Amino acid sequence: MISAKMEKALNDQINAEAFSAYLYMSMSAYFKSCNLPGFAHWMDIQAQEEYIHSRKFYDYIIQRGGKVKLAKIDAPETEWASPLAIFEAALKHEQYITSRINSLVDLSIKEKDHAAGIFLHWFVTEQVEEEENAGGIIEQLKLIADSKSGIFMLDRELGQRLPPAAGAQAAAGA
Repeated sequence: MISAKMEKALNDQINAEAFSAYLYMSMSAYFKSCNLPGFAHWMDIQAQEEYIHSRKFYDYIIQRGGKVKLAKIDAPETEWASPLAIFEAALKHEQYITSRINSLVDLSIKEKDHAAGIFLHWFVTEQVEEEENAGGIIEQLKLIADSKSGIFMLDRELGQRLPPAAGAQAAAGA
């Protein structure tokens, strides 16, 4: 059985992950409006991943006998100054999500909820990857600066990102 504190915190995380998906959808729409389909594709995949994360929390609460309580999702930003500004915002958001995950781990320790701690371990590792991915693209965008050909090349590269299930299959050699 899940404690009331842990249940509330995990429900709040469902909302945070759903907002993340919404934010990345907004970023994708912005890139589409700028005719950068590869950047948009990368953000679409990111939105899919965030939705999967919210479902993991949703399923875990139910598995532990808790009650899922979905909340309103706030509207994300819709305008940015540049691709660099978008990825800087994405990194800042991922750092925020990392702090939330770390707080959940702290709560699992305080509540002596070992099952939640094990469940959250995957998210701790995932957040390292999320921050690394956004940070790497930021560094590439800084190298490119105002080079239109550089943006074009990076757009083509980002368009090659595989969806979560396809990426897992490719890694497994399927």
